[in-house]
Amino acid sequence: MRPGPMNIPLEASPAQNDVELAYLDLRYDSCRMKAAAFEARLLGAIAERGIEEPLEGVEVGEKKILLNGFKRYRCARKLRLGVVPFVSMGEDAATGIVRLLKHSNVQGLKIMEQAAFIDELKSACNMTVAQIAEALSRSKAWVSLRLGLFSQMSAAVRQKLFAGDFPARSYLYTLRPFTRVNGGAKAVEEFVTAVSGKDLSGREIERLAQGFFHGGEALRAEIARGNLALPLERMKLESANGADGCSEFERGMLRDLEVAGKAMLRVRAKSDDARLACGPFRAQAHLLTAGILSRASEFVAAVRRLHDRGRPA
Repeated sequence: MRPGPMNIPLEASPAQNDVELAYLDLRYDSCRMKAAAFEARLLGAIAERGIEEPLEGVEVGEKKILLNGFKRYRCARKLRLGVVPFVSMGEDAATGIVRLLKHSNVQGLKIMEQAAFIDELKSACNMTVAQIAEALSRSKAWVSLRLGLFSQMSAAVRQKLFAGDFPARSYLYTLRPFTRVNGGAKAVEEFVTAVSGKDLSGREIERLAQGFFHGGEALRAEIARGNLALPLERMKLESANGADGCSEFERGMLRDLEVAGKAMLRVRAKSDDARLACGPFRAQAHLLTAGILSRASEFVAAVRRLHDRGRPA
């Protein structure tokens, strides 16, 4: 039977029990992201004070399936702890996942982890987007956004992200736009494979991505082979010297102008669409447009001054 929102029982205070570490089912380990530095600190804390917060999961028959606490589980293994505290969030996977997601702000689930569990509800638990949204008290757009994160992500990229070898933030904000072009998903996988595990900063990854996707075949081949030191140094020098004739501040302003121009085109194209009809939208749009209109004359004046300064002498 397909589980829906009505199948999710009301929450009750779960009882805590001690369970043997060897009997925990780890099938959802791939839905949680690893963080080596945090786990190292956690190991020290557990060695000193023990496990203070119980692991969480569901009890399906004789199985105790872990949903939350994989870092604590790995620390317990390293410290040779045979027994850990455990609380059950339900008697089936869908119930436990829904409860975990509803408390995701408290549990600290990252957006990728939310996406992984929502994907499980849809694919393994056979719940529709509407059922998931209702069970979580979220909008269908919220659910669809997270499901969409995996739609063009290869298994290799997902493995690197969840293993902690490549920062999820860099994927979301730097690489994901490249997946939407032809052949983009394959190119993104090539880039992620080349730079993963190199302990690069977000800024360094951004620079390398610009070189990989926009810097020509020679630079792309160098990065793909994992030879990152020279491309990074070269791009760092170009950035410092203003290879395009602009400072970093000026390039930032140019990006802002480009974003503003595109936003104006989108708003103009969609503003008369008949689908913009519901009451909540109109109320929120009224507030937002009032704020924009109150600043419109100052904005136009600032743009005009920039335009006039750019005229040839």
